[in-house]
Amino acid sequence: MSEPLEQPTVLVTGATGFIGKRLVPVLVDRGLKVRAMTRRPESYDGPGQPVGGDVEDRASLSDALEGTDVAVYLVHSLDDPDFERKDAEAARTFGRAAAAAGVQQIVYMGGLGSDDDKLSPHLRSRREVEGLLGEAGVPVTVLRAAIVVGAGGISWELTRQLVKNLPAMIVPKWVSTRTQPIALDDVVRYLAGVIGRPEAYDRVFEIGGPKEMTYLEMLQVAAEISAGHRVPIVRVPVLTPRLSSYWLALITDIDVTTGRNLIDSMGTEVVVTDHSIRDVVPGDPLPYEEAVRRALDEGGTR
Repeated sequence: MSEPLEQPTVLVTGATGFIGKRLVPVLVDRGLKVRAMTRRPESYDGPGQPVGGDVEDRASLSDALEGTDVAVYLVHSLDDPDFERKDAEAARTFGRAAAAAGVQQIVYMGGLGSDDDKLSPHLRSRREVEGLLGEAGVPVTVLRAAIVVGAGGISWELTRQLVKNLPAMIVPKWVSTRTQPIALDDVVRYLAGVIGRPEAYDRVFEIGGPKEMTYLEMLQVAAEISAGHRVPIVRVPVLTPRLSSYWLALITDIDVTTGRNLIDSMGTEVVVTDHSIRDVVPGDPLPYEEAVRRALDEGGTR
């Protein structure tokens, strides 16, 4: 096995996004040279070196990736009706550009869910991207997660706004599906922990919080912490993804397309079955309750 990369130059795509803007300062604090890739580098005001780049534009990636040792890929098009095609093309383009630039590792955030399951289009797309990123030969490290709990995350914002805006909820049967939410702080810790680590190359790791929960339990715990009481919930046997997405768009600020793509995935059980990430990045993940408190504090919503 090759030696770990010491002080690698790291390119973070989606540097202004939900996870990227938390990851970049952590890497900079560790003394790494970080390139924050964005389509509008002139307006970037965070840490690291801003670089222009668009995953759909191969020419723009050459300069961004030049001299890069590790690329962190945090881009997706969930708000686009044609997201499966767009994400596949972008992943293939990025993987080829990374190989041409001599990148030694790509780190990617994927989604939990058994390969034996009938995956939703969202989760199926995440699986496809995993393979396409490494198609040109760059070793890929995949971290698969379920719901990431942190201020600004789409899935968390759905939870927060639902318990905030509704005195009671009518919910479909998918609220009984098991998932394993993870704190944003732990996601950043794991991402930072696998960078430049040869033992993580060409591997898939499952990451999650310390316990499995149903979506119903997540909603109730979030309500207790944010509002001090539980929200009455009535389950109905039939509430189609399309109707659910319109309902979410009415109650929250999540758009219909994104809501539909997320809801399609909520019927799939997404729990951690392999804990090997702790061999590479030791440490216990934060409980869901603490993740909720941190998300509320960071978002200024309590």
